[in-house]
Amino acid sequence: MRVVVADTSPLNYLTLIDAVDLLPRLFDRVFVPAAVYDELTDDGAPAVVRAWIAQAPPWLEVKPNPDSSSDDAVAMALDDGERAAVELAGAIGADLILMDDRDGAAFARAKGFAVTGTLGVLDLAARRGLIDLPQAFARLKATSFHYRQGLLDALLARRQEEKE
Repeated sequence: MRVVVADTSPLNYLTLIDAVDLLPRLFDRVFVPAAVYDELTDDGAPAVVRAWIAQAPPWLEVKPNPDSSSDDAVAMALDDGERAAVELAGAIGADLILMDDRDGAAFARAKGFAVTGTLGVLDLAARRGLIDLPQAFARLKATSFHYRQGLLDALLARRQEEKE
């Protein structure tokens, strides 16, 4: 069983590129803390994201934010969604956290969690034959997603090598 907790960014960008429905095909259960739900419904979120979360699919389980047990300075530097995602992952024993923020991901890894982001989800989906990775990356580049071109190139090269 593969249980994941998602932070805001992967859900936001996967929704923007019309790939969010990959998540239930890749993972058994997908949870978000209330703080992530709140960020997705915020007026600053893209309209398509707000519309998606307003009609959240049944595979997405929104959980109350766990009581914050950390007074760690690093945890306090994270935004509410990142902090709540890590705390929820600990509370439910998640196998993986979906998070793009570099500091948040480093914090989660330091707490012993496996972490991947939007690119990792797309790469996993491509390895399973669920998407065309170059097309997904092209759609992602049309958003405000921050990426290093070298990382995209490396993922594309690895997928190409596996095909040959």
